[in-house]
Amino acid sequence: MIKIGQYNTLEVVKVVDFGVFLDGGEDFGNILLPKSSVPEGTALGDNLEVFIYFDSEDDIIATTKQPLAQVGDFAQLKVVGISGVGAFVDWGLEKDLLVPFSEQRRRLEVGQMIMVRVYTDKASGRIVGSTKFNRFLDKTPHQYQVGQEVQVLIAEVTDLGYKAVIEGLHWGLLFKTESFGKLFVGKRLKAYIKDIRPDGKINLSLQKAGKAKVDDIADKILSELARQGGFIPLSDKSSPEEIFQVFRTSKATFKKAIGGLYKKGVLLIENGGIRLNDN
Repeated sequence: MIKIGQYNTLEVVKVVDFGVFLDGGEDFGNILLPKSSVPEGTALGDNLEVFIYFDSEDDIIATTKQPLAQVGDFAQLKVVGISGVGAFVDWGLEKDLLVPFSEQRRRLEVGQMIMVRVYTDKASGRIVGSTKFNRFLDKTPHQYQVGQEVQVLIAEVTDLGYKAVIEGLHWGLLFKTESFGKLFVGKRLKAYIKDIRPDGKINLSLQKAGKAKVDDIADKILSELARQGGFIPLSDKSSPEEIFQVFRTSKATFKKAIGGLYKKGVLLIENGGIRLNDN
C-alpha cells in the first residue's frame, strides 16, 4: 500500500513526454513522476524509490527529490510564508509544508527556524506540520533501561535544561548540569538514560554512568595518545571547550580518567599535556 508523505518503491508503468507514471495500486492508480525528477535511463518496468506527496493542486505526485522530513519525523524548518490558514515552512520540495494556526503553540513569523513534527491530518488526509509535540509523544509505554544508549533530538530549551525527543517517541530532559559542548534546538546526538522517575518521566545524560563513563573516556585517551605518538597537549589545566573538542566529554570526567591512568602508572601529567609512560 502507498504511504503518503514517505518513500515508496514503485514500478514504472508508462513513459510519456512529461515524465513517467508509476503504479500506485488500486487505491491511487497511476502516479506521475515529472520529467525533472526522472533518473536518466529510466525505462518501462523499472522500480524507482520516490517520495509521495500532494502538489499545489492537491493531486498525488511523486518526486526523487529528498525532503528535509517525512511523515513521522521531527525537523527544524524555516518559515517562508504566512497565509489565512497558517504558516508555510520549507521542507525541501516544490510545495511548502503548511503548519495550520491550530497546530501552532505560538504565532509564527517569516524567517523563523522552528521545530516541526510532520504528520498526516486524519480529517483531510493532507500532510501538515505541528509545533504541538505533546500530542505525538509519550503515547506508548517506554521500554528503556537506565544506562541505555539512545538517539535524541534537542527540541526545546527550558530553565532546567534541554527537552529532547527520544527515538522520535518520548520526551526526555537533559539538565544543564549534565550538558556540555554546543547544544542547540535541532541537534541530533547520542545520549544515555540517566534515570526514570516514578511518574515515568525520563532524565538523560550525555555520558555513560559512573565507572563505565570514566573507563570509556580512559580508553579513548589511550587510543588518542597512541595515534598522536604518545603525547596530547591537553591536561587538567585545559579548558572544557578544548577537552570536549577532542574527547566529547566534560572536563570533570576527563580529569577522573587521566587521574586513574596516572595512578596506574600508564601516563605522565606534564605542564603542557599528558604523555604515555614508556616505563
